[in-house]
Amino acid sequence: METVELGPDAAAELAALYEAYDWWADRSAADVRAALRQTMVALGVRDDGDLVAAARVVGDGVYYAKCYDVVVAEPHRGQGVGTELLDAVVSHPDLDDVFLSLTCREGLVAFYERFGFEPYPSPVERPDGPAEGMCHRYRPRDDDPVLD
Repeated sequence: METVELGPDAAAELAALYEAYDWWADRSAADVRAALRQTMVALGVRDDGDLVAAARVVGDGVYYAKCYDVVVAEPHRGQGVGTELLDAVVSHPDLDDVFLSLTCREGLVAFYERFGFEPYPSPVERPDGPAEGMCHRYRPRDDDPVLD
């Protein structure tokens, strides 16, 4: 397994990875390419050259960033691929001094807590259904008084 930076040239592979999930199935390679051009940090995990996991971080690069589209291909789950991916995200140098947040399903809260994310006190409302998500935040520096 190898963690790599993803650029617009990886759009077709990333779109194919998204296709396995109903809520992302309508993403075209052209749209994913455009999104990757505007992405602050895009990381993937490759296994024998194949893209098997990915995450994108969008933000201003100074104060805030939000992690989106964390995905691990079904056959690679439970093998540490997600851990490798999230380790790379939270340790990425472009994210050292920003407030990093994400939204996930409640069943994944414990997974993200292992990387320093903390749950918000209430679930996040979704416009397309019941509140299934839990918003998290990552505190990059323990000495930051704004986050205490």
